[in-house]
Amino acid sequence: MPPRSRLIELIALALFVALCLGIGALGASVVQTSVDTWYAELIKPDFTPPDWVFGPVWTLLYVLMAVAAWRVWRAADSDTARGPLTLFALQLALTLAWTVVFFGLLKIGAAVATIIVLDVGVIVTVLAFRTVDRIAALLMVPYLAWVAFATVLNIAIWRLNPTA
Repeated sequence: MPPRSRLIELIALALFVALCLGIGALGASVVQTSVDTWYAELIKPDFTPPDWVFGPVWTLLYVLMAVAAWRVWRAADSDTARGPLTLFALQLALTLAWTVVFFGLLKIGAAVATIIVLDVGVIVTVLAFRTVDRIAALLMVPYLAWVAFATVLNIAIWRLNPTA
């Protein structure tokens, strides 16, 4: 396969960033429907970050994820990249699904099940990325750590609000 031009690579990077930040924006629009009402009234554990932390953290994570996916796209031929990038797309969809279930549908228990599937999806994606580009896998590690933390937080909120 001939090397891709620098312009094509930059356009692809911009598209990966736009995709990830677009998913983030969709999620943020769902969060806004209940963050100041339903979510504010939930009993939360002491280790819950302040609300203002989530926006910057997620923005950074989405950019890191986009760069990771771009590196996989850039490092491999289309046949090799297809599987890892499909896994990436699936875990990205699961991220949005968790947001919809938790903040949109207000289903804490169902969100626990969703985020556990998301945890697995992110782990599998990191492992798949590692086979193509080690740096891409490392760029996904902060996201994996954040999702693991979010899982613990989601379970704690579920336990503290059994009737919510």
